[in-house]
Formats: sequence, C-alpha cells, structure tokens
Amino acid sequence: MLFTLPNQLSLFRIALIPLLVYFLSDPGPVSSALAAFTFFIASLTDFLDGYLARLYGHTTTLGKLLDPLADKLLVAAALIMLVAANRTPRLPAWMVVVILGREFAVTGLRSIASGEGIILAAEELGKYKMLFQIFALHGLIIHYPYFLIDFHVLGMYFLWIALLFGVWSGGEYYIKVIRLLMAKHAKLEEHAPLPSEHAEARS
Repeated sequence: MLFTLPNQLSLFRIALIPLLVYFLSDPGPVSSALAAFTFFIASLTDFLDGYLARLYGHTTTLGKLLDPLADKLLVAAALIMLVAANRTPRLPAWMVVVILGREFAVTGLRSIASGEGIILAAEELGKYKMLFQIFALHGLIIHYPYFLIDFHVLGMYFLWIALLFGVWSGGEYYIKVIRLLMAKHAKLEEHAPLPSEHAEARS
C-alpha cells in the first residue's frame, strides 16, 4: 500500500509549502504569524509521519523518498523566502547558501554511497541540526517581538547553532563515506585473484 497515513502526511506537508510561501511574501505581523502557524503544522506532520511509520510498520519505498523530500522542500522554501521575499531580509543570504549547499552535498553523498552498497544511517549531529533549524525558522518567521521576547534574535541564535551542527555533521558524513569506500575497495583488491592465478586458470 503506497498511500499510507505517514505518506499522506508527507504529501500534506508538501501541499502546505505554497501556503507558507504566500504568507511569507507579506512582511506584516499578521502574515508572519500565519506563516509561523503553517510552518508549525508542517513541522508537526514531520514528527507524526515518522512516529506512525515506526509504530505501525508502514515503512514504504515511497515514504523513504517523500519524507526527506518534504523536509528539504519545506526548509528550503522558508529560507529562500526569508531572504528574498521582503525588502529587509531576515537572515544573511550566505547562511542560506551554506545550509542548502550542505543539504545538496549530503544528498549527493548518500546517492554515491547507495550506489556502492553503503547505507548511511542518520547521525546524531544531523538530528540536532534539524531540531535547531526548526526552532530557528519558527523564530525567524514570527520575527516580531511578543511577550518581551525578540523572536528574530532568538531565531538567529538557533540558526547559528544549526549551521555549526550542519557543517560539522556534513564533514563527518564525508569522512565516514571515504573511509567505508576505501575499506570496501581494499577488501575487493585483497580477494581479487592474482594475474598468475588467471594464467593458471586459462591453461
């Protein structure tokens, strides 16, 4: 069954992205609050689809594609709109370039590793990165001070932490894959027949 409840939640998260983009295109406090609420609902579905998939064993190939795709599209849309949609950007463009560049690099790395038969499990640092990134984006989307809390400043603090965890975990992914590939090729060379063995087999 392809369209399980977790997969439907992932599709719903993707469907919320145009609504998030629409609200973020208006820099006013009301639109920012609505955008933050939309992002919160989307983030909640991210937790629920993973939880339900593990609880009921509804892990599908489609789900393995949709869940990370929905996450990346949601985060990318929020980051890009926070930089481009307002007259005064809410965060530096270079931070968005580093964050999204890291995501593209790790995704490409996972594809290369998968092609070599190496499955990369999610690292703890990567989970921390995602958690702080979600907190950061909520603060940056709200933007305006409420209850004596400057949500923009709070969001920037969280984003700096997420950026550090992201670069750190990305470096660890590369080191891990290089080591695994070198070990795999060394093992293949070790078990490869010597040229003399080929000659004896032909004779």
